[in-house]
Amino acid sequence: QVQLVESGGDLVQAGGSLRLSCTVSGSNLRVGVMGWYQQTPEKQRELVASITSDGSTTYADSKKGRFTISRDSAKRTVWLQIDNLKSEDTAVYYCSAAIRTKDWLPPTTYWGQGTQVTVSS
Repeated sequence: QVQLVESGGDLVQAGGSLRLSCTVSGSNLRVGVMGWYQQTPEKQRELVASITSDGSTTYADSKKGRFTISRDSAKRTVWLQIDNLKSEDTAVYYCSAAIRTKDWLPPTTYWGQGTQVTVSS
């Protein structure tokens, strides 16, 4: 059974930093692209950043500069560092991973349960 477990969300003051973590669990998995998404009540879930298994990164234009994605493929873990937090960063952050459970199957996107980040001004 595939599970993505996130942690790191918190209530922080504006200007602070947070590091979100997401780890994939399950047996015999091939984990491809991993990513972080942001969702607020006003907006649909949108991409923050993604990272391939070889470390290539992509950021949403509005997220370049204060957000940093990284991963440890051996540990099947991805992180999202958020610096200089602003009130507009308040959201639920979801981790995603494209995972093959068999070599001959196409990858399926799995999601974590979400972690709440709240920034107070």
